[in-house]
Amino acid sequence: MRQAIGSLAAICLIASFAAPPATAQTNANAEVCAASDDGAFSPSQRIAACNVLIKAAKNAPKELADALVNRGEAAWYVDKMKQAFADLDRAIALDPKNARAFRERSNAHRSSGDLDRALADANEAVRLDPKDAKAFDNRGNVFNDNGQYDRAIEDYQEALRLDPKFSLAFRDRGAAYYFKKDYERAIKDYDEAIRLDPRSDRAYSNRGAAYKKLGRNAQAIADESEAIKLDPSAPEYFDNRGLSYAENGDFDRAIIDYNEAIRIAPQANFLTNRGNAFQAKRDLDRAIADYDRALKLNPGFSNAYNNRGAAFREKGDLDRAIADYEEALRIDPRFDTAAENLAAVRQLRDRRDAASDRVRPTFACGPAARAVEKAICSDPELTRLDRQIDDAYKAALARLDRKGVVRLQKEQRNFVAKRDKSFGDPDYRLKRELEARLAALRGMAGGN
Repeated sequence: MRQAIGSLAAICLIASFAAPPATAQTNANAEVCAASDDGAFSPSQRIAACNVLIKAAKNAPKELADALVNRGEAAWYVDKMKQAFADLDRAIALDPKNARAFRERSNAHRSSGDLDRALADANEAVRLDPKDAKAFDNRGNVFNDNGQYDRAIEDYQEALRLDPKFSLAFRDRGAAYYFKKDYERAIKDYDEAIRLDPRSDRAYSNRGAAYKKLGRNAQAIADESEAIKLDPSAPEYFDNRGLSYAENGDFDRAIIDYNEAIRIAPQANFLTNRGNAFQAKRDLDRAIADYDRALKLNPGFSNAYNNRGAAFREKGDLDRAIADYEEALRIDPRFDTAAENLAAVRQLRDRRDAASDRVRPTFACGPAARAVEKAICSDPELTRLDRQIDDAYKAALARLDRKGVVRLQKEQRNFVAKRDKSFGDPDYRLKRELEARLAALRGMAGGN
């Protein structure tokens, strides 16, 4: 740590060596440009300061490379990945021995999901500067993302050997232990990360997740609440606490937290979690509304389809439940829960259909005037087909956009009109036509 200069000496230095205005401005820009992600300056301030330095350093390749790395790091922090890669690539071209440039580009590749390139850059950063604890921590993160948790832990341990007070390395190693399901060791690392950096909201949040895995929900909620206190702008912290309240059966408090998470950032998983809480409270319509919103945001979210299927099942709408379970499995063929739910609901539908003596058609049989209606009312099998067609029709409508709904409604009216007109003709087979219509509608609804 740099030692403070005595007050008298400082006064003498200022009097004797005061910097000219241009140099002072350059030094100020250098300080802002080189600020860390958790420093006092915003990314836009850092980028603006770096812009000034980059313009001034055209004839100084090393200084230009350092400024480009700083600007690339700031751009990465605000997810401006195109600028980040452009700056970091240019910095490496200017200074191929700039270890920090490789380290930051590794971070950018990791954020973009390109773990092979991230690892290549992380290896080069370690080779160029084997005493840089951050380089080992960064490479550990790449291994962690790749599921190589033991290899990640080795790098975190080297980072901590180089810098025993590196709180981030304790937090990252805690994450590796968490993914290895060694929750006790994860908590010990999070404890140390918090001791070294008591304002690390992420360390509290991560420790809360580990406590939750051990069934220590009271401690999980305490840590999640502290994370929220430290950073109330992070929606996932509210969502995490909501999940803990839901685990305790306190669905009203869970919904309050989900509401705040959704207010900050309406994400599909937050909406699905709130839908689950509403479903637990038997408020099925509000649950389905949340699942609908979640699927509009993320049409590939299999959990939302599965959970909406459960809500439709509770409402007795088995065809729409089947359609949702099948869609969940189409997205994720290894989704065992959806497969089990689908099998169970198909059995329910089969049992319901088999109980034909208790099935009633979709119209009142008492005042039935048309010959075809009287035929359906008098035949349990035709009655069952009429009811199944109605269920499949409603399920198909629910999956269509506005134009599709109008088209299907017209098709159904035409089918009924033809049925009513054709019944009694020698070549018209009512059961065969009903079965064909049912198959067509189930195909539209996704059911079998």
